[in-house]
Amino acid sequence: MPATVFGKEHFIYMAVTAVLASAGLLCAKKYAKSERAQTIILKALAFGLLVSIMANRLSQVFRYNTVRWEQIIPDSYCGMTSLVLALAVLFGKKDNPVLHFVWILGIFGGISTVIYPAFIGQGPTVFYLPTISGLLHHSFCATTAIAVLLFHWIHITYKKWHYTLWGFTAYLTVGAFLIGCLGFSDAYHIYTPLLDNTPLTTWVMAPIYAVCYALLLFVIEFARKKKNRVE
Repeated sequence: MPATVFGKEHFIYMAVTAVLASAGLLCAKKYAKSERAQTIILKALAFGLLVSIMANRLSQVFRYNTVRWEQIIPDSYCGMTSLVLALAVLFGKKDNPVLHFVWILGIFGGISTVIYPAFIGQGPTVFYLPTISGLLHHSFCATTAIAVLLFHWIHITYKKWHYTLWGFTAYLTVGAFLIGCLGFSDAYHIYTPLLDNTPLTTWVMAPIYAVCYALLLFVIEFARKKKNRVE
């Protein structure tokens, strides 16, 4: 019998990772005072994220009898965001443009997928490699994105909103390449919805994301200006 969403193993995984991630981030914030220490912690998280997403992609390559090496390329928003975020932290500087696109996707996509991992029925247990690596890269992605905010590796401002547009365009370009040139049936939910029997394709989710991101930027800028007036 395959593992199920909200089954015992899933609940245990969520509880353990939530405790470890929360405790780790709180301790890091409290004790890692120097920029060097914070950078080491952040890059360690990014390395764990890179390892977990690569393990997940490789497990997908060998999951089927016909090995297709192009399947190592992430074809979902969460998978590509995990890869991009890991590389942006490992090799990029503080407040680099890529972070402005992936931080919110990393937090929302990571947490929401750990709570409802539709892929959890791939094997008889959550420790089936494609399943556990999928859960781990989503957990690492959310934790790394939160650490980016916690350690002030990014200065969120509406003046850099256009990085989101370029990032979204890049994702769609890769998706079109995967579908048109490599024969993928879909990528980044260009054709199929995020959840079955819903209209949540990219063309529906993108406007919703844009509106929510604009409102979030407005709230952040409003809070920042109000704080500056008080000080």
